[in-house]
Amino acid sequence: MLGRALIPARLSILLGHAPQEIDRGRSIDDQPHPAQIPTGLTSELLERRPDIRQAEATLIAASARVGVAKAQFFPQISLTSLGGSASNQLQSIFDGKNAYWYAAGSLSQPIFEGGRLRSNYKYSQAQQQEMVAQYQKTILGALKDVSNALTAYKELQNRCNEQARLVSSATEAVHLARLRYAGGNTSYLEVLTTDTDLYNAQVSLAQEQAQEASSLVQLYAALGGGWQ
Repeated sequence: MLGRALIPARLSILLGHAPQEIDRGRSIDDQPHPAQIPTGLTSELLERRPDIRQAEATLIAASARVGVAKAQFFPQISLTSLGGSASNQLQSIFDGKNAYWYAAGSLSQPIFEGGRLRSNYKYSQAQQQEMVAQYQKTILGALKDVSNALTAYKELQNRCNEQARLVSSATEAVHLARLRYAGGNTSYLEVLTTDTDLYNAQVSLAQEQAQEASSLVQLYAALGGGWQ
């Protein structure tokens, strides 16, 4: 019971909402299913997926770190003073006796610290390239998810339609068996047999419908929240 009570909260969080109750009471047959997946769905829908948004944010952060590493090559000083002349900070850079510059009134870093700045810059670039590759991999994974989900949903739709036809045939068989029994043309065993066949067909149809509903959920998730 506790696990069942947690389902609405989990579903609400999955949808990005605060935990709340979910309307119940409808059978699986009453649940809305799209008659047909719209044609021409754009790949831009995938930008809503959490994994793609995370990979994009990581890539943006890596690009920003490249900019920071590049900026460290430049001393943070004032270039000019009153009257537009060169500032003391700028002149001190070219003073051979002073290998440091002053920024915001405090001693800062040397202008060039061997290969540290260059190494940091190259490292930031390598991180950015890694994040680009990861972003591309995430997109390819999302496209694969959509392809698999569409294939699975279409296959399960076909299976449900086929199973529904079997249920219809079994229902007709039950009707004919009862007519034959009422007319004295067959035993009640035929009625029981056709009833059993109908029951088994209905159970199989319910199972196929449950799998179809599950595959539709997977398709919605793969698309980042459906196509609305």
